[in-house]
Amino acid sequence: MAATTTAVGTARPRRRPAFHPLRVADVRPLCEDAVTVGFEIPDELAAEFAHRPGQSLTLRRTVDGRDERRSYSICSPAGAPPRIGVRMVPGGLFSDWLVHGVRRGDTVEVMPPIGAFTPDPGTPGHHVLIAAGSGITPMMSIAESVLAGNGRSRVTLFYGNRRAGTVMFADELADLKDSYPARFQLGHVLSREPREAELLSGRLDADRLAALIAGLVHVPGADHWWLCGPHGMVAGAQHVLAGLGVPPDRVHQELFFADDEPITPLRHPDDIASGPVSQVTVTLDGRTSTAALPTDSTILDGAQRARPDLPFACKGGVCGTCRAKITEGRADMRRNFALEPAEVDAGYVLTCQSFPASGALTVDYDA
Repeated sequence: MAATTTAVGTARPRRRPAFHPLRVADVRPLCEDAVTVGFEIPDELAAEFAHRPGQSLTLRRTVDGRDERRSYSICSPAGAPPRIGVRMVPGGLFSDWLVHGVRRGDTVEVMPPIGAFTPDPGTPGHHVLIAAGSGITPMMSIAESVLAGNGRSRVTLFYGNRRAGTVMFADELADLKDSYPARFQLGHVLSREPREAELLSGRLDADRLAALIAGLVHVPGADHWWLCGPHGMVAGAQHVLAGLGVPPDRVHQELFFADDEPITPLRHPDDIASGPVSQVTVTLDGRTSTAALPTDSTILDGAQRARPDLPFACKGGVCGTCRAKITEGRADMRRNFALEPAEVDAGYVLTCQSFPASGALTVDYDA
């Protein structure tokens, strides 16, 4: 595939963060199948790795000659060194390595924090957090940061798991409850282990969540709702909140997939652009490359042949690392779990989930 590359513009481009080799500070067990991994941040990278609560880190390693990447949410509060939570997934390429293979002193390639699933800890408010499984990881950072950020914010957390032995951050959550007894409300919901309260026994589905909210949350007084977990739980929570009249701009979501592997895009031959290729122009870090890309491959997969520096992480439409703006032509985005409606309306797409849908297409990663 032939490609041309030129410099564009005279303004300083928005630089994409690069990977840095970081030393592992420690690996701490959380429960029977999960750990936290902490990183040492050199002084010269302190500003670059300063994170906001709810953000994530992208890790990279080479496996059998392939560049493999995964994103993991940061569980440490704002101002503390970054620490990620990792749950073991059977056969997981990264999770098995992080849980069983990585040790203190090892070096891991890490990209600086990214993500917009972030509250403002300095603004007082009531934050309701709804999580299941490893979806608790960003909630730990959000809860601790919000509670420590000012003396007036409150946090209510509903956390679903199968059994007590699979609850991540059980001790840390208990410590938060002890530290902020009047401002932190916690409800553990277990699906495979009975609890004293019937309301807390079973799956954290829409019906149970609706009952929990009715009994424990004054909905008009809740300023923000944060949802993190599998798609079914998040969709159920959104349905409940919409029925309660919660404004959409107060509801924030982040998904994870108990898969540890990229999601295969849903593609239908009738929907692709007519013709086998599209002339796609890509701008990244102030350089423009043009190449003929196949219309039955995602923009990211096709353009990486000419621009191997294109940013990506999960390739599942979740992390938002590959976000770019379509400035000319059309693209067909099949899945989106990362972009807000306003971003989509403005022309942004996830290039790992988008296919060329016009004969010519211009994609700007710097926008």
